This record gives sequence, structure tokens and C-alpha cells, in this order.
Amino acid sequence: MAAAHDWARADVPWLAALGADVLADHPGPEALPGLVNELVGQWSAREWCGPDRTARRLARFGPDVAEAAPCLRRFWLHTPHSYERTAYLRALAAIDRDGLEHLYAESLWDCEETTRLLGIASAPTGPETLGRIAVLRDDPMETPEVRAAARTRLAAPTGSG
Repeated sequence: MAAAHDWARADVPWLAALGADVLADHPGPEALPGLVNELVGQWSAREWCGPDRTARRLARFGPDVAEAAPCLRRFWLHTPHSYERTAYLRALAAIDRDGLEHLYAESLWDCEETTRLLGIASAPTGPETLGRIAVLRDDPMETPEVRAAARTRLAAPTGSG
């Protein structure tokens, strides 16, 4: 991190930008109020590009930023960018796992591979979710990673297909 502080003060614009990005992605506890306010502001302004970065930064603090969870849930539900949902779900899992069972189950139908992988790993064990995981396992159009994760999940003692 010391190097990133030096980079951020560099006279070379690309190096200063890199240093600023590294520092922003590894904030200290003093950044918590600003990050929560940033997320709320992004929601209020309907900024659909970028809240995933804020979500990843917040996730590093876990339950200490529980006040961000309602806003992250709103972004999960309303974002027009499917690729950002993975970051919102990961942040919610780090910050407040209560009530995520439904989101993990919903993730099994997501268009993003990374989100489906989260669903496969964490969806509650039940007939509907296990059935969907079996479909993912057997789908020849599915990615090899998703099929492998589904096979592993179904072979586990809590989930058999």
C-alpha cells in the first residue's frame, strides 16, 4: 500500500491514476461513511454504471456497513446491467446474509455465469433448486465451469440429483 500512496502522488498521470484506483479499492475504515453515501447517491441519481465497484469496496468491511444492505438489494433488483449483479450479491453475502436464500435461488436462472456459480454454491437445498442445478449440470449449452460446479453441488451429501 505504501507504493500506491507514492504512485498516487506521481507526476505521471497514468501512474497517479493507478495509485488512486488501488487506494480506492482498499479503503480504510475512515472511508465507510463516504462509501455508504456514494452508494446511496448512485441509487438516488440512478447511476447504473459503477455501483458494482462501490459494492466491492463496501464488501471488504462486512457487517460494519450493514446500513448499505437495503441499497444493495435495490440495485440487485433494478440494475439494467446483469454483469453488476454478481458484485451486489457478493457484497450482500459479506455484509448481511439474512434473507439471501431467495436471491441465491434466483441466481440459478441468471444470464451471468458468475452469478449462476454463486447460486449453485449457495442456493438452499430444496426440490426446485436442486432440479434447476441438475438442469445446469446437464445443459450442453452451459459453460464447463457451471456444469462442473453443478455436478459438485449435486454430488455433495446435502444435494443429490
